[in-house]
Amino acid sequence: MTMDTFFKRFLRKKKGKPFSTWQIELTTRCPLRCKMCIRASSKDWQHQDMSLEDFKKILPYLKAVEHVVLEGWGESLLHKDLLDCIRLVKKEGPQVGFVTSGKGLTEDYVSELLEAGLDFIGFSIAGITPETHAMIRVHSNLSEILHAIRLFQKKRDLYSLSRPKMHLVFLMLRENIHEVPGLPAFAEKLGIKDIFLTHLIHMMTPSQENQKIFSYEGGENRFDRFLREAEVNAKRFGVKLKRPALFPTDVPVCEENPLRNLYISSSGEVSPCVYLFPPLCSPFKRIFKGQEYWIEKVSFGNIFNIPFSEIWDREDYLHFRDCFTEREKKIKELSFSLLGGEMTKRLKDFIFPDPPEPCKTCHKILGF
Repeated sequence: MTMDTFFKRFLRKKKGKPFSTWQIELTTRCPLRCKMCIRASSKDWQHQDMSLEDFKKILPYLKAVEHVVLEGWGESLLHKDLLDCIRLVKKEGPQVGFVTSGKGLTEDYVSELLEAGLDFIGFSIAGITPETHAMIRVHSNLSEILHAIRLFQKKRDLYSLSRPKMHLVFLMLRENIHEVPGLPAFAEKLGIKDIFLTHLIHMMTPSQENQKIFSYEGGENRFDRFLREAEVNAKRFGVKLKRPALFPTDVPVCEENPLRNLYISSSGEVSPCVYLFPPLCSPFKRIFKGQEYWIEKVSFGNIFNIPFSEIWDREDYLHFRDCFTEREKKIKELSFSLLGGEMTKRLKDFIFPDPPEPCKTCHKILGF
């Protein structure tokens, strides 16, 4: 099947592009040693860059994709062909960007990123004070990130551009949660209007697990007051704040949404999401609800060697996605039943179909 045939097949089924986001990992290398990252607790980290020649093999499929995020388990700014990758993606039509520590960004590099066509960029911070940020994101300097943000603003104004759209990504931990209420004012002062609060999802050590702020059971969470205060301040300063829940929620499809999104590792392996194919030996360790689990890495094929149509239509990949399709179907059936007045009986009898086996011990399936 040619790419044109593959693309047309999807367009017959859906309005617009069938895929929302493809996350493409350019490198697994990173200059930081963040204390909550699984890289800091792994001795078998696989260092690898995707070659430009291999990256070009993905390009024909991007016509079917709305957004391309050029990042994975590493820092994309370290990839020597990042600018070329951005230009090549833009030629295929998707919006393109990445999240970064901002380390090493210079005025010239910022100009080159703008000229390449960068649409969005997120800056990852772990505190609004230099001390808190540096304590968590080791080898990172908050002032360096702020300088990079100002460089982008300066160049956007100079060239009269509305892109790239910038946002802050703040990973919430017990060590920095007290600074979350100050984030909206911090962002507004920088001229940034979007903040994404995130949870620690993949944990490999008890110390990492102890840093999470979410709870496995319902009830009162002592950290909720910080998030509620942040929401009030976000409205006050005109900043959009996206926050996750602090308690488990039955979600039919996790936020990674493998029905419309996927992840491509630096080695070309196609996986439903970044958390199922870390650059570690398989099986890899994961801590979930205080227990250790060993999970086999999930790949449904290598896009460098196999046409994507064959990968997408593999029986095991179809079964993986069908698990989520069935969960969506059941929740819709429940909603219709509740509207029909069968609330008590239907809620009592409702059983959520299981997610795929590798997802049962992932915090994303709990809505975090």
